[in-house]
Amino acid sequence: MNLTDAHARFHDLQQHDGPVDPAELDQIWGALEPVRADEIFGEWEGAEFTTGHPLCGTLEKIRWHGKNFNSLLDAQPLICRDDSGALYSNTETMGGEASLWNIEFRGEITATMVYDMRPVFDHFKKVDASTLMGIMNGKGVTPRGQHFYFVLTRAS
Repeated sequence: MNLTDAHARFHDLQQHDGPVDPAELDQIWGALEPVRADEIFGEWEGAEFTTGHPLCGTLEKIRWHGKNFNSLLDAQPLICRDDSGALYSNTETMGGEASLWNIEFRGEITATMVYDMRPVFDHFKKVDASTLMGIMNGKGVTPRGQHFYFVLTRAS
């Protein structure tokens, strides 16, 4: 898959309501460009791809809004909404916050969020100037080698 096709297919799947094949997401991932950790600072709104992964639906239950990348050592992976609709950093669900690193994943060095208290990594690749594709990887979150896929869109 070339980069142009990957961008188009990603945006199609981003709008898709039904299940998405993880193998197709892997093909898109392989065509996308890596991004550096210091290029993704800011606030991001998130959504998951419905792949059948055991975590699918979990973020909706905790009212996940997105992620904030304030600096390399200050990342908030679970920005959620409280009962009043206000945003807050949910440190309880994953036992803390995170940091950003440039880490090799699938043979490429790309921006990766490392959770403080769990052996979990969120790897990112650039779809376009305001969109990132994410893959959650790590102990306990990749049953049978199946990753959790999500999208981040830069908050306006």
